[in-house]
Amino acid sequence: MSSAQHELSVSCHIAAPREIVWKVWTDLKDQWFCPKPWQAEVIEEDLRPGGRSAVRMFGPDGEDTGPMEGIFLEVVPVERVVSTDAYASGWIPQEPFLTSIWSFVEEGEGTRFTATARHWSDEALKRHQEMGFHPGWDQMAQQFKDLCETSAAIA
Repeated sequence: MSSAQHELSVSCHIAAPREIVWKVWTDLKDQWFCPKPWQAEVIEEDLRPGGRSAVRMFGPDGEDTGPMEGIFLEVVPVERVVSTDAYASGWIPQEPFLTSIWSFVEEGEGTRFTATARHWSDEALKRHQEMGFHPGWDQMAQQFKDLCETSAAIA
């Protein structure tokens, strides 16, 4: 079975060098990670295989997602990050929803950014679509692009 069968993704060209795109991804996640007016709080980002990733999102009407926790499976600085929510820190299994793949590829004078969500099942994929993958991740990618390009302009 092809992984693309359970895959959703967004991609955009960013007019900024890959090093700046990487720095924005690693250091400014609270500014772009969820569609505004929602706010993201990075609880922990231990960027190494097996390291904890925990983010919480807050909505404009008091909504709180609670910590969304997972672990990093692969970290290739400035190129690619893979994480999953199938485990909490310490390799503790939890109900899986997706594996996220974030890639940063040099393209022309900028960077091709792609964010991919691979789901464990058709049901999980459909649930993510119904939750608003598009336009939510589209807006996230646009916010990320804007922040990267602004950061490149002042660098």
